[in-house]
Amino acid sequence: MPIDPAVAVGADLGVSKFEWGSTDVLLYHLALGAGASPLAESELPYVLEDRLKVLPTFGVVAPNFRMFEPPAVTFPGIDVDLSKVLHGTQSITVHGPLPAEGRAMAQSRIADVWDKGKAAVIIQEATVTTLDGDPLWTTRSGIFARGEGGFGGSRGPSERLPAPTGDPVLEVEVPTLPQQALLYRLCGDRNPLHADPAFAARAGFDRPILHGLCTYGVVCKALVDNLLGGDVTKVETFSTRFAGVLFPGETLRVRAWRTESGYQAAATAVERDDVPVLDETVLTVH
Repeated sequence: MPIDPAVAVGADLGVSKFEWGSTDVLLYHLALGAGASPLAESELPYVLEDRLKVLPTFGVVAPNFRMFEPPAVTFPGIDVDLSKVLHGTQSITVHGPLPAEGRAMAQSRIADVWDKGKAAVIIQEATVTTLDGDPLWTTRSGIFARGEGGFGGSRGPSERLPAPTGDPVLEVEVPTLPQQALLYRLCGDRNPLHADPAFAARAGFDRPILHGLCTYGVVCKALVDNLLGGDVTKVETFSTRFAGVLFPGETLRVRAWRTESGYQAAATAVERDDVPVLDETVLTVH
């Protein structure tokens, strides 16, 4: 079915209730590579429940953490083959420290659909509150659907965040595990693109790729640990554009530059001559 922007844009996707506990947070952190140095005092608050802190990016996956079926890209006015889909952008704004356990509800909608000619971009927004209505966090994601453009919609904004100049205040290498995607899929994203070589081949890749949201979380953790002294409560927003793919087992090179409100960062794949993986990555500080 072709995309129908008249139906899709503004479509209310309803309210979903969900809950999480410390085990979910621990699994999420481990799936990002936390605890790689299990004796390091800086790592223990990510992996021990008696002192647990929650990385803000957990809020992006929390509503779907306990989903066990591959995601379906089917919304009002939209029906897209999963093999054509890649994550394009992601942001989260947190309104306070994320609790290690809780119950919440997410109100979601399709904010926009853009026609890029050979592809479509689907923008989804979600507002998450406690069951009493107190704000917890908001997210905005962009899904890039290859081959789904040409439906006559708006192209959307074309502005890009200018690349930072000068020397970075941080440059660090972060390794990933060969089985990183198999761990991360336990956090609710069972897209076979990240586990099944045959499905990855149909999507145009010679092997499964790492979840974009895994890379997103890994980079956020690297910035928090190296620039914010490990204080997750200092993060107000964290946003990125997915500029390329990372294969499990590759090493990320994370660079960051200071800005007026926090930091701008970029991540590249070391083993492939620093091909871009994330760019236009912004962390703002409370």
